[in-house]
Amino acid sequence: ARLTKCKYLAGDYLSLADLNHVSTTLCLGATPHASLFDAYPHVKAWWTDLLAKPSVQKVAALMKPSS
Repeated sequence: ARLTKCKYLAGDYLSLADLNHVSTTLCLGATPHASLFDAYPHVKAWWTDLLAKPSVQKVAALMKPSS
């Protein structure tokens, strides 16, 4: 419900509240349940916005399993 009123979890600015969810949300996105985001458009928009940030992209790259 929070993301229906604000762009980010703690308001209209990126904060530790959002960054705290990055690793967990990245892991969820790597499961068969990733399509859950489609049922929650505000969550999907929030996540898409976070993934566009270079710092989150760097974390995502570091979390990929090595081959």
